[in-house]
Amino acid sequence: MSGATEQQALEGVPVSGRCDPRFVAVRDAFRDNFVDRGEVGAGVAVFVDGRPVVDLVGGWADADRTRAWAPDTLVDVYSVGKALVALLALQLVEEGRIGLDDPVASTWPEFAAGGKAGATVRHALCHRAGVPAIRQPLTNEDLWDWDTMATALAATEAWWEPGTRHAYHTNTYGHLVGELVRRAGGGMPGDRLTALAGPLGADVWCGLPVPQQARCAEVIWAFGGTTPVVDYTGMSGDELMVNMGYVNPPGYSSMGVANSAEWRAAQVPSTNTHATASGVARIYRALLEPGRLLSADLLAEAASPQSVGFCPVLGEEVTFGLGFAPATPRRPFGPNPSAFGHFGTGGAVGFADPEAGVAFGYAMNHVIPRWQSSRNRALVDALYSCL
Repeated sequence: MSGATEQQALEGVPVSGRCDPRFVAVRDAFRDNFVDRGEVGAGVAVFVDGRPVVDLVGGWADADRTRAWAPDTLVDVYSVGKALVALLALQLVEEGRIGLDDPVASTWPEFAAGGKAGATVRHALCHRAGVPAIRQPLTNEDLWDWDTMATALAATEAWWEPGTRHAYHTNTYGHLVGELVRRAGGGMPGDRLTALAGPLGADVWCGLPVPQQARCAEVIWAFGGTTPVVDYTGMSGDELMVNMGYVNPPGYSSMGVANSAEWRAAQVPSTNTHATASGVARIYRALLEPGRLLSADLLAEAASPQSVGFCPVLGEEVTFGLGFAPATPRRPFGPNPSAFGHFGTGGAVGFADPEAGVAFGYAMNHVIPRWQSSRNRALVDALYSCL
């Protein structure tokens, strides 16, 4: 990367890394996030045509602001991980171990219970499988155990006939797609992700080993982040489904457990992938290389609309691909309609834009619970102003 190393404090905020002079607007937007938009700690990384042009970190890895964010600081990137666990499943499709239109139960027989025999791998990948929530009451101790979670998910009665509608599988997505990966012979999703990320130099994990946890930033929830207590009395239908999807088990969305060793070590691929911004961007850079991670045809299918309509979980019209979210006017990544990726709670995002040759990663620790924020928007807008 050309350009001088950035190493300075802005109004007491440490900022470091490198930025190509052509992309100085991204550096300026990154600094402004700390001064004007409430950023605590973050990283942003950009590749253009395979070349690194931005790799910056700044701010603080803890709420007390005593530990500077370092290049190797890891943080929970939340639903950014959905696209990554989907990628693992898509690679198994490419290898012929599963088919997109095969029943999930052909690989995972127990999943046929509760009216789910017709759910296909495609349905699972695009939020149409009918299990955005587990019906059996579960505890956080259950959450730390993969087999318990997968068994409970397989036993859950479908909330609708699979394939007839969609609803965002906020937290169950990782256990649904991850167990498909495991049953198809891909191993545990966290292990397979590590094997994928290593050759790319991508610092991305699901199920963080204890020796790596010292690198984690503290997740700081803007509105407290304590474990919610929900009384389901009187709830039914979509209302019950949505609430159970978020908080059964109580810590399924990370609230109250996000900074615990148990959460960081567990494999909850939809919600607790930990990464650096550079690690996320490196995976998207590799996706832009035809055939490196996926064939061009399968990637194009995965990044195209597979299910369109109102989502009761997100409360709006939504377009789902096969794990990757296609760009839409409501959820753009940049100005180009061919871009694809995934946002995470609080604004973390990874995406690729084939038209512009862009691979982008952004990760932060101050979580305002929504998928898009003024911070990620400022960075993306600045990036495209430079192209």
